[in-house]
Amino acid sequence: METSLHRELKALYAGRGARFEVPLGDYRIDVVCRRRLIEIQHGPLAAIRRKVEALLAEHPVTVVKPIVVEKLLVKRSSQGGPVVDRRRSPKRGRLLDLFDDLVHFTRPFPHPRLTLEVPLVDIEEWRYPGSGRRRRRRQRDHLVEDQKLVAVRETHRFRYPGDLVRLIDCPLPKVFHTGDLAAALDVKRWIAQRIAYCLRETGATRQVGKQGNTLLYQYRKTARRAA
Repeated sequence: METSLHRELKALYAGRGARFEVPLGDYRIDVVCRRRLIEIQHGPLAAIRRKVEALLAEHPVTVVKPIVVEKLLVKRSSQGGPVVDRRRSPKRGRLLDLFDDLVHFTRPFPHPRLTLEVPLVDIEEWRYPGSGRRRRRRQRDHLVEDQKLVAVRETHRFRYPGDLVRLIDCPLPKVFHTGDLAAALDVKRWIAQRIAYCLRETGATRQVGKQGNTLLYQYRKTARRAA
């Protein structure tokens, strides 16, 4: 079922004369505005990777991937029932989270016809209690009724490998490894490994050697200039 958030983002990105939910070959396109195809993807980018690759063969495509910065949890007593609680989620998203999804999207990105837009948004998530007890410790004890857009804080656009370099706004050695990246960004090593993978696969960096079992990287000059 389509959420309010999805509908609101479609309306936000639709220009004059835009068409919604347009069939095109084997696919249905969220928004068609002039010749550009616009796909809103709140879920993992991996889920639309093949679709986007197929569409890029003949069409300019914009993929809109929102990152939730702040989420207000609105709890109902039951589905459609009165609101019994409101609280802010302790989880906060940030632009660097883009690499969590991009690690599974480096095959279509970058592409001359592809634009990746990342709005940083605040949303409300409306919930109601699930039925029965949780069978597993991490299983949710609630169901999501809807998600609604509250505000768009800012939007970032990515088209080239150099655009990703802008996200690594920290001093690094000329030749660096993921330990350097983790320390500079103040993130865990496994997160730095994902970032390094994305930078290499998209052409922003190149592997220049090894230090023991650790891979060494260097920014490509073209990526630095584009950034």
